[in-house]
Amino acid sequence: MHLFEKLQRDGSLSPASAEKIHSAAATKLFSLHWELKTILYLGVLLLSGGLGILVYKNIDTIGHQVILAAIAAACAGCFYYCFRHRNPFSWQKVASPTPFFDYILLLGCLLFVTFITYLQGAYAVFAHHYGTATFIPLVVLLFSAYYFDHIGVLSLAITNFAAWLGVNVSPYALINGFSLEDTHLINTGVLLGIGLILADFLSNHYNKKAHFGFTYRNFGTHVFMVACLAGMFSSRTGSMGDNKYLFWFMLLAIGCWWFLKEAFRHNSFYFLLIVSLYAYIGLSYVVLRLLFQGDNLEGIYAGFLYFIISAVGLIIFLVKANKKIKNASV
Repeated sequence: MHLFEKLQRDGSLSPASAEKIHSAAATKLFSLHWELKTILYLGVLLLSGGLGILVYKNIDTIGHQVILAAIAAACAGCFYYCFRHRNPFSWQKVASPTPFFDYILLLGCLLFVTFITYLQGAYAVFAHHYGTATFIPLVVLLFSAYYFDHIGVLSLAITNFAAWLGVNVSPYALINGFSLEDTHLINTGVLLGIGLILADFLSNHYNKKAHFGFTYRNFGTHVFMVACLAGMFSSRTGSMGDNKYLFWFMLLAIGCWWFLKEAFRHNSFYFLLIVSLYAYIGLSYVVLRLLFQGDNLEGIYAGFLYFIISAVGLIIFLVKANKKIKNASV
């Protein structure tokens, strides 16, 4: 605005033109891009959820065949639209061909998962082979994510892959007291986390859908860290593996070292923050376990002192690390 004032003083810009410029600057447009995208995504989720509630409440009157046919027709219509309007496939990022393309694809994928789940629940098509009922949607979701370049569908595929491996906790299990002592769940979670991090590395190394790397890294970091913490918490004092928690702590420490290095490499404060919090929880568990080995009052005071000092240290570390990331981004 100082430039326009200077031009007006020099006589190069008339007062009327300057007034128009001031009015245009005061009423500049406000972007609703992300607000509209959020509303559309919520609309897709509410639509798919509403269909599930409708089916549940009217199952006796509508009939299984009619419901399955309606879901299949809607799903087929969504995929037909996507195949009809898609852009050519590329291993690089592909822009959405139409404003509604991503939402229709997401709706189609959700309907396909609903169709397979309903088919198994109503007719037990796959009998007791429940892995098949999750593997088929996994293949379709993974293909759709890469073929149509959709990060949201990739997230669904990763979640489905975790369910296929058995890494899931049902709401019923949480309500009735979920136990962390499921070694299969913990070990599978660690391997799944490593696999997702490997997928992130390969995506960036070979430059094949490199923009999918964040999604792989995000899921992999959380799954790996939570599995390591669950392994630590499941080690009971006095059991045969009294020091087993130290193994999980070392694994957590190695993971934190790797993830912190990747956070600095990608200049990502988000990953720096979550990895620091996971590391702090793991370190605090070890310190408190060592302090409270005996029934001593000194351990309680030492524990309070540890939390005060460690919290201040964590804040200082995050502030300095954030400055380092900002300086590296400039």
